Amino acid sequence: MSPIGYALGFAIGCVALGMLLNLFRLLRGPTSGDRILALDTLTINIIAMVVLFGLWERTADYFEAALLLAMVGFLGTVAYSKFLLRGDIVE
Repeated sequence: MSPIGYALGFAIGCVALGMLLNLFRLLRGPTSGDRILALDTLTINIIAMVVLFGLWERTADYFEAALLLAMVGFLGTVAYSKFLLRGDIVE
């Protein structure tokens, strides 16, 4: 295995550990704001995992999926935050 393979394996392990810690905060967050922040951070970690997997497979197809996940994750975070603040998403 090349040195880049070892680096990718280490990075995937670190992101997976971050995902587990975010999942813990998502399930146990004391407030709704903590849960929304944990969900947003988990989305970012999922995007990182998709990009790392795309590097591992040496294909550019996964980068488009990561871009779509980023857009959906941003809209979801905005919708959850707006619902938390106002109690309604559509005005």
